[in-house]
Amino acid sequence: MEIYNLQYPQSITIDDKGPFSLAIGFFDGLHRGHQAVIGEAKQKAEQLGIKSAVMTFDPHPSHLFGNGENKVGYITQYPLKSQLIEEMGIDTLFIVKFDRPLSSLSPEKFIELFIKDLGVKHITAGFDFTFGSKGAGTMEQMEALSNGEYGISVIGKVTDSDEKVSSTLIRKLLSEGNVEKTATLLGRPFRTVGTVVDGEKRGRLLGFPTANVMPDDELIIPANGVYAVRFSFADQTYDGVCNVGVKPTFHDPSVSKPSVEVHLLDFTGDLYGKEVSVDWIARIRSEKKFGSVDELVEQISKDKEAAKEILESN
Repeated sequence: MEIYNLQYPQSITIDDKGPFSLAIGFFDGLHRGHQAVIGEAKQKAEQLGIKSAVMTFDPHPSHLFGNGENKVGYITQYPLKSQLIEEMGIDTLFIVKFDRPLSSLSPEKFIELFIKDLGVKHITAGFDFTFGSKGAGTMEQMEALSNGEYGISVIGKVTDSDEKVSSTLIRKLLSEGNVEKTATLLGRPFRTVGTVVDGEKRGRLLGFPTANVMPDDELIIPANGVYAVRFSFADQTYDGVCNVGVKPTFHDPSVSKPSVEVHLLDFTGDLYGKEVSVDWIARIRSEKKFGSVDELVEQISKDKEAAKEILESN
């Protein structure tokens, strides 16, 4: 897959222009709704005998215009986002820098520079996709301004149990620890990518050594609690039990920063400095404070057995 990083006005040209069948959107999470958009663009590319492409934007608009409280946590970031798009069989990925100059473009100018000048012959987007200054451009306007130079496909609302499948809903579910429902909406387990860093090594002293995974600060992580997970690095995957939280048995929850610590069920070795991924399969329980270390060790043993049972059936 060819990847182009575009920025207005510095770099909006590419070496190999279309024709492209283009899926356009922010696509955070690449959930089932996004997959429907990208799948339609790929199908149109095959029908028209042209290349398939995806155009996405970085960063999220809330990171440009919102204050600290309004910034959304990312469900997927690059390079995972790029990897997932490539796995869908897309030929070309455009990553457009979302900044103030871009956000001030009129819908007409956006279409001229990022659609027509790139050789796009068909555009697919969700029914609620907007573009141009203050989101003034709609898919109806995209079609009206085509002058016959490109076709349009609009994907309607994708639902699950009468709820719209959306990045907003997925963020809500993750904030509640509902990784099972999240996986249904994503069509795959929710994944966190991070680096293993030094921790307190308390798990080792308790007989349950853990890998302390440090994800990017802008990535959303599930709510505090204990989870059955699958842990991958260097093309190997292991079953594990993960604690997200502040370890209230040992720390003051009001001042501690949540950590992601994974105990692998069948692995021994040094993981420090390794880039790893955690696939969240099911939530076992919420985080709690124990009256003694012995009570905690007993509960960890139960959590480990619960994780084994869950992962054997998933």
